[in-house]
Amino acid sequence: MNNRETILENALILFASFGYDATGVQEICDQSGITKPTLYHYFRSKRGLMEDLLKENYTPYIKRLKDACEYRRDLPQNIAEVLRSTFHFAESNLLFYKLQFSMRNAPARGEAYDIIKPWIKAQHEPVLTLFSAAEKDNGNMRGRAQAYTITLLGMANAYIQQAVEEDIALNEELAYQARQQFMYGIFS
Repeated sequence: MNNRETILENALILFASFGYDATGVQEICDQSGITKPTLYHYFRSKRGLMEDLLKENYTPYIKRLKDACEYRRDLPQNIAEVLRSTFHFAESNLLFYKLQFSMRNAPARGEAYDIIKPWIKAQHEPVLTLFSAAEKDNGNMRGRAQAYTITLLGMANAYIQQAVEEDIALNEELAYQARQQFMYGIFS
């Protein structure tokens, strides 16, 4: 593992454990066995470090999410794929998911929320596009794409939070149950 990877790994552990605001650059350096100039060489600042950490973790997930949201005129299947890819991302990046939960719930005028905000938008956009495309085939959905996006991702995050707290597997069965619950609301 090179210095950059070591810094990212230790920063993730510290940020997830103590929060972005409560973790200092010196703590990250001490944990990584480096000096501040080394950290600044790779990331420019604490914010730059967090931005790179988010980019490296979110980018593959957003790509999978976009693929899952490519509308194939089978909305239940698309929703299943969205839930599977989100659950898989959370389960395989549990520490990161805990971190992004805390950042999403940080004060709206704080730096942590400011840093995560573009990634929240990046997660919402493909799902919104999916529901907008599905509106054409499902008249009862018209004008509700934004609400469905918020509801589906919020429900997925609630399941993930519950899984984290109670050590429940984010498996295919849970994704199926979540999809059925969500679809019942759309088509009822």
